[in-house]
Amino acid sequence: MQPPLSRFARFAWGTLAYTVGVILWGAFVRATGSGAGCGSHWPLCDGEVVPRSPGVETLIEYSHRLTSGLALILVVVLLIWAWRRYPTGHRVRFGAVLAVAFMVIEALIGAGLVVFGLVGDNESMARAVVMSAHLVNTLILVAAITVTAWWSSGGPPIRLRGQGSVLWLLAGGALGMSLLAVSGAIAALGDTLFPSMGVGVTPEGLSPTGETLLYLRNYHPFIAIAFGGFVFYLASRLPRLRPHPAVSRLSMVLASLYLVQLIAGVVNIALLAPVWMQLLHLLLANAIWIVLVLAGAAALSLDPPAARDGFVAERRATGSTLKV
Repeated sequence: MQPPLSRFARFAWGTLAYTVGVILWGAFVRATGSGAGCGSHWPLCDGEVVPRSPGVETLIEYSHRLTSGLALILVVVLLIWAWRRYPTGHRVRFGAVLAVAFMVIEALIGAGLVVFGLVGDNESMARAVVMSAHLVNTLILVAAITVTAWWSSGGPPIRLRGQGSVLWLLAGGALGMSLLAVSGAIAALGDTLFPSMGVGVTPEGLSPTGETLLYLRNYHPFIAIAFGGFVFYLASRLPRLRPHPAVSRLSMVLASLYLVQLIAGVVNIALLAPVWMQLLHLLLANAIWIVLVLAGAAALSLDPPAARDGFVAERRATGSTLKV
């Protein structure tokens, strides 16, 4: 029986859950075209601390700024608490530092989108590029908070040396997820700017940039399917390379979540990407990424002999036998 989580660990997991909620609300802002709700002002809203007589779009954008500000406060508290609770050089401190650093970058990119007018009906390639960078930074931010929570829950340190094909397999997963996130950001932007248009549909009268965005959007389903094949391979291969119960469980969850995500993607296309389906799609993507990070952390905390011995020991303790 595992010991109960410390207050710090519960706070870290809660911060992760809240951050995912803020990410979803940010997607809602984009999907509803409310990104310009506060004009080009940041951090003020229409030049005011509290906007007067705000419209719906202003309320949506302003609430996102408030929730994002609270997320920044939470990771700062996480860092201060980690600094006081853990000794110098502890891995939890390192994870908390990364969380704060990438949360600040997240805020700066979000501010740049507003200040430079890359919101609302803007269909420039600059917006697509910045949104893609935003998504990649979000992945790193979520990963930093995830490993901080995992380490504070008793997770052992990650070891990169001597990991061989496991390290390359997980690196491929991270790179593939980043590529998928970028293509997903472009697809989501296309769904926002050109709603009610299925994959492969290009209306007349579009600007060259608009045509490019719709053209790039068509690649996202194929990238998702191709990466899905890699995910299923990773989920089957990783437990064999690191035969440990935690790695096996997380790999199974990873494959199951990705299968659900593929189904959700088909439904999203069939329904012409309604806002609620876009949010569900993004929620599943975040869940997949978190599980992938946890599976990678669990696998990289073991070396091959330790992983094998730990697996056999647990099998024997439960009265079952299995050759590995």
